This record gives sequence, C-alpha cells and structure tokens, in this order.
Amino acid sequence: MSVYQHPVAFDRVFEPLWLPEMLRRTAERQPTKPCIDFLGRVSRYGEIWDAVRRAATGFAAMGVGPGSTVGLFLPNCPHYVIAYFGALMAGARLANFSPLYTVAELRAQVEDSDCDVMVTLDAAALYPTIAKVLETSRLKTLIVGSVAEALPPAKALLYRMFRRRERSKVSWDARHVTWRSLLTHPRMMMPSPLPDPQALALLQYTGGTTGAPKGAMLSHANLSINAQQVDSIDPEPQAEDRILGALPLFHIFANTCIMNRTIVRGGMMVLLPKFEVKAALSAIARTKVTALPGVPTMYRALLDYPEAAKFDLSSLRVCISGGAPMPEPVKTAFVARTGATLVEGYGLTESAGVVSTNPYASGGKAGTIGQPLPGTVVVLVDKDDPTKPAREGEAGELTFRGPPMMSGYWKRDNAGVFVDGRLRTGDLATVDADGFYTIVDRLKDMIIVGGFKVFPSVVEEVLYRHPAVNEALVIGVHDEYLGERPKAFVTLHAGAEASAESLLAFVNANIGKHERLVACEVRDSLPKTMIGKLSRKELVAEEKAKRT
Repeated sequence: MSVYQHPVAFDRVFEPLWLPEMLRRTAERQPTKPCIDFLGRVSRYGEIWDAVRRAATGFAAMGVGPGSTVGLFLPNCPHYVIAYFGALMAGARLANFSPLYTVAELRAQVEDSDCDVMVTLDAAALYPTIAKVLETSRLKTLIVGSVAEALPPAKALLYRMFRRRERSKVSWDARHVTWRSLLTHPRMMMPSPLPDPQALALLQYTGGTTGAPKGAMLSHANLSINAQQVDSIDPEPQAEDRILGALPLFHIFANTCIMNRTIVRGGMMVLLPKFEVKAALSAIARTKVTALPGVPTMYRALLDYPEAAKFDLSSLRVCISGGAPMPEPVKTAFVARTGATLVEGYGLTESAGVVSTNPYASGGKAGTIGQPLPGTVVVLVDKDDPTKPAREGEAGELTFRGPPMMSGYWKRDNAGVFVDGRLRTGDLATVDADGFYTIVDRLKDMIIVGGFKVFPSVVEEVLYRHPAVNEALVIGVHDEYLGERPKAFVTLHAGAEASAESLLAFVNANIGKHERLVACEVRDSLPKTMIGKLSRKELVAEEKAKRT
C-alpha cells in the first residue's frame, strides 16, 4: 500500500489567488526584504510592488486592459517580473515569447495570441528581431528597456561605455515607448472586489514538438495554486530561501518554480540573463543560493566546469531537476559535490508547471518522477484506448486533473486533449506499489520494430552506462523490412574515446533483440531545447531529409 511522502496532506486545499494579489501580500508583509538580485543589484519587495503598480497605470494609459494581450520578449531581469505583474494588474493577459524564436516564429505567435503590445530590451540579441516583427505583424507598440537600467551603478556605467556592441540602436517613433516612461505614472490602486482568479492570465506556448506551438490557457488560479503546491512540499518552510534563476522565466518550469513560488515564499530570486556556467557558479557562491531548479544538462555542465572546485556551493539545500531523465551518475556526483538534496520532478506547459516530484526529505526513488503534488490526481490509461485504464503492471499514458490543469488550447480544437475530465499528457508511465511514477517515454516517440514497441529511453539508459558517453538520444529510422529501427546519437565526455562500432557492440549486447541499434553516430553536440533539454525532433527531421 502506497504512503504519501510529501510533508503536507494530499487533500490540502490551496487558495486561488489573482496573481497581483499574491505579490501584494508578500510585499506588504515584508517590504524591505530582498526580492531580486540581478548581477549584484538588489531590489526589495516594496520597490518591486511599487514599480508593478506604476507599470499597471502605464499599461492602462496605453489602452491595455481586459481582453488585451501583452507580450514579454525578455531574458531574466527585473523588467520581466515588473511587466508580468503590471500587465496582469492592468487586466491584460500575458504571452511569453522565447528570445530564441525566429522572426517568422515570433510573427506567427504574435498573430495567434492577439498581441498588440510587447515588452523587450534594446539588447542586440533581441531588439532587431522584434523590430522586424513590429513592421510585419499586428504589433502596435514596443516598450523598450535597457539592461543598464537594472544593473548596479558602477556596472551600468561600464556596460554603457564598453559593451555598446551588445546594445541595438532603437528606431524611436510613435510605436516605441521607453521602459522608464512606463514607470513614471502614479501607483494603481488595487481593484475592489478583486478580479476572478479563474480569469485567463497567461498564454504559454508549447515547444511545438508536434507541429506549430499551441497556447495553453492558464488562469491566475492555475498559476498561483501550482506555486503554493510547489512551496508546500519543502520540508523546511522557515529556512532561508535564495533561488538561482538561470532557467528562463519565459519557460513554465522557471515561471512557476523560480518566480511565482519564490514570491509566495517571500524568498529572493538571483536572476541571470541566461545560463552560463561560470556566472552561475559565481552567483551561487556570492549570494549563498539555497535552491537550484535545473535540467540534467545544467547540472552536468556545473560539474564539468574545469574550475568548479574554486566555488563554494555548500549553501545549496534543495535542487529539483526536470525536463528530462536525470542520469544517476550525474545526480550522485552533484550531491557528493554540494551536499544538497537533488530530486527529480515532472511537469508540462499544460499543468502550469509541476505535476509531481520526489519528496525532498527522503530523496524519493532514483529514476522516478516521485508522487503527485497535493490535490493532483494521476491516472494511467491504456496506450491505445484512453477511455480504459492501463493494465496493471504495464505502461500507460499519464493523465491528470487538479487545480493547475489548463482549460484548453487557445483558438484550437480541444477534442482528444482531455479524457474523463483529465488532461492527456502524451507521456507513457508506470507506477509502483509505493505510488511512485516513472516516465517510460513519450507516446509519440515510441519506435515500432516489426510490431514490437521500443522505448528510446530504455536504450538511452544502457548507453549512459558506457563510461565514455556524455549525452545520448535514440530515434526511430526507416527500415524497409521492419518499418523502423533504433538509431543512437551520442556525445562523449571530454578526453574520452569510443568508436561508433564499439558503442553499438556494447549496447546491443545488453538489450533485447528487437531493441538493438541499427546505427550509432558520435557527434560533437546534440540538439537542445530553449531550456537545455535534449531534443529529438531535429534528428528525426534530419533522418527524414536523407530519404527525400
């Protein structure tokens, strides 16, 4: 019989909050406590709340209100947090835009989300791209800030003097508004009564692994409750809380686990514009970071950095890994290096962030995604017929329901997205007698070899046992006789040597006949998503192109 191991009752009820109210409560409770550390400049909760209220009035003066979509085309910086809550306070909904998108991808998402106002920076990596979108889409206004505005005075001066190439010349006209001017308005008063927390707050676009990205409709309640759920499972709720914000806030993992959860808790976000190993290690040592959400490739990079031993990481207390399975050697090495607790969790865009995680206190079970968060019901259904439960002991598609579950996809036909009031995730999982779930693979990633189903993750796990293998991905490639065969792509540890032939022999000797690799390629790098998660879709497209 399974025992629920999170330090909170499974049936605990969380209060659905309008997101600006969530921030207001923390800011009024502790106005002088640090909220954000951005490259050494500290902003306190009272300051952030003041800026949010001014930004809200500024947005409203531009005509932003209920029914409006405000886009955020920003890296991790104070501008993001202020614009996020300011636009929501003005009554708008938000849409996150990845700085990694092309002009065409941005334009399509702007049109789909009905976005008329976009917040960005004058950074050379951002402004030229979004300026082209302004010329060719429905966008009407760009609100443009500068990195220098958020830096400590000395760093701001050096940035302006010596890093001019990182800034772009802005075409100031009637369609451009300065960030500073947005904050010159009076503070907006809190509405009474407060808006409905069930109202749409965020259009969070999926990664587009199965076609054009779709906007998951997430309410204020979805986001605020998931933040509270994540915070509730910390076994030391009174402990110091300083979290490293190296994952991008425009991604749902960081949006919930770094920003919203930390605001609920009243902790400090140590924000980095992007993940760079030395900068991350320096930030942890300088600010005594206690929490680190990341993806496996991030933890691996921190361990592999040649001068990592020079940085004091002993302040780390709890770390959560998501996005992809955590190789056991990486977890073991990171825990040994830092003394922190590192657990694996699971979530998706459509869940407002997190569905399940391993308990911090016990560490849970290696290789699993742990147990569902309080109030989240998980059911495994048959792979071929989601209206039926999965057979006992077999993998089934993971479905769930609970307060963080999205209402549907924006402007899309949602037929088949839900079953019996639960969201279908497309992930195949198993559950053990203790109630711990294990993701086996993506339903769409299964390889069918002569009618037998092969899970890429099973083959990848064997590859990771080879001492030379650093990263591994397995996909299905066309086979005239069997339909598909597994093919592997790997990178090697620095200084390690292994031939494709030796890796093939190693793997094929340790798996079933139908799982055996038809080929293996050793590469310098493998494709990754915006948060550093290994990505199969580019390899699949590459193999298909070879056949045309």
